[in-house]
Amino acid sequence: MISFSKLFGKDQKFFDLLEASAEEALTSTKLLANYLQRIESYRSAADLDDFIQSRRKDKKITSRITEELCKTFVTPLEREDIEALSLALYRIPKMVEKLVERIAIYPGKIPSAAFLRQADLLGKAAESVVFMVKQLRHGARIDQIGEANEKLQFAEGEADKQLLSAIKDLYHGSYDAKEVVILQDLFEMVEKAVDRCRDAGNVVFQIVLKYS
Repeated sequence: MISFSKLFGKDQKFFDLLEASAEEALTSTKLLANYLQRIESYRSAADLDDFIQSRRKDKKITSRITEELCKTFVTPLEREDIEALSLALYRIPKMVEKLVERIAIYPGKIPSAAFLRQADLLGKAAESVVFMVKQLRHGARIDQIGEANEKLQFAEGEADKQLLSAIKDLYHGSYDAKEVVILQDLFEMVEKAVDRCRDAGNVVFQIVLKYS
């Protein structure tokens, strides 16, 4: 087991900020699931507020990390790794917000069941990211992080399968050509959010490999 805090001192602020960013990413996925559960009965631009606030909060955290990197001489991880993980985490709520913006302006019927299946996998992926980021503070074991990363990769693979299934239903459903194009794009955006989680997990995994 490695202990970054013992190696580099007791300054925990970067771990605090990275964990807060990961939690905000998870919050955005939970907001998405709640949004999709009621989308068939109600949809408006006001629904975007929570997503905007979540993304803005994460943006502030990302900016704070950049500021602290400029002011701190000794960091618990290499600066490049902190920056890479911070950016990867921020991209998750940013993608979720972009997705909801598109859904909010789509005038047609949303196949919410298919989106909810995707959102469930996205939530599991985000949970794995939170777990992995939190292990950095306490000393990350390569086997523990490897197992979490495998779960994350599995969720990403299942999300790929769900995307293909959703597109197949579009092709065989009663949708016109325009609806197929738009809905396929929305499904692919959810998949991209899962990919963002995978990317963040890969950064953590590479950090742990570096110090193992």
